[in-house]
Formats: sequence, structure tokens, C-alpha cells
Amino acid sequence: MGKIYFYEDKNFQGRYYECSSDCPELSSHFSRCNSIRVEGGAWVVYERPQYMGYQYVLLKGEYPSYQSWNGFSETIRSCCLTANTCLILMFKLSSRHRIRIFERPDFTGQMTEFSEDMPNLMDRWRFRDIHSAHVHDGIWVFYEHPNYRGRQYLLEKGEYRRHAEWGALNSSVGSIRRVLDI
Repeated sequence: MGKIYFYEDKNFQGRYYECSSDCPELSSHFSRCNSIRVEGGAWVVYERPQYMGYQYVLLKGEYPSYQSWNGFSETIRSCCLTANTCLILMFKLSSRHRIRIFERPDFTGQMTEFSEDMPNLMDRWRFRDIHSAHVHDGIWVFYEHPNYRGRQYLLEKGEYRRHAEWGALNSSVGSIRRVLDI
């Protein structure tokens, strides 16, 4: 169902590696990654092996340079097809998305609920940080900075009691976006 191509050079040039399943270690297949083409599925690519380090959520489309997926370098070392790609299709059809974010860990402090994208979280949330979140419906991406820039974190349906549970080193979130298309 999912397929992703990693190219060593920009604009889909040079050696490439085709992948259709989770891969915890990509360094044996290519030394650098400067462009990516996603032909199916929703993927999370990581800068370190074993699904560690910065993560980038990639949907169907073309990414001609690492800057086009908001990457910090040409290093990609692992990838996974989101476990709920079928659920993404279902949510796309129903377009139901609902997330609650909290000021403090363990779902405490001020809370607000969203069902739409927020390019600048400060427009509706007076805090720069989110310490816990509960995804009721849909799949969401948290971005470190406003306007969908910076580090990305994929949040699937479930509870996240602390920012470390969605893979973040700190609780800073500048924008949030629903996953609507694959």
C-alpha cells in the first residue's frame, strides 16, 4: 500500500532506494538523502536509526530537497509507514479530527480543544508550550514553530501524558495540522 523512494541527490537524481515497509536502519542502502518521492501511504522518516532523532511526516508527493520536508540535513537513517494508514483513509473520508491540548503534564491545567489546523497556535492558545495531549479523533502533526516549520511530531489517536511521549525533547509547539491526505 505504501511506497517511498529515497534519492541521494536533489531533484530525484543519483542512486535511490525503494522502500515499502518499515526500515529501522537505512544507512546500508544510501549514504545521504537529498530528495524523497512518496507514492503511497503516510510515512515518518527519522534522522537516526531505530526510529530515533528528528522525525518528519511525509504524505504522498515529491520532496525535491531536504529543505522541502523541513529537514535540517541530508541525513535520514530510518523510516516507518504509519501503523494506521488505513485509519488515515477512514479519517480522510469522515474528516473527523479532534484533539485536546493541556497546559501541564497528565492532562492538568488549562485545556482547549481543536478540530481544525492552527498555523499559529498562539492565535488561540496563550501558552508557547503543550505538556500533554489527548487525540480523540484523527491523526495530527505538531510543529515546533508557527506556519508548520521546525521539528515535527506525529500524534495518532491516544493519550500523551508528557511531551516526551510524542518524541519531543521540549514542550514547545508553534502550530498543529491534521493529517488529511495520503
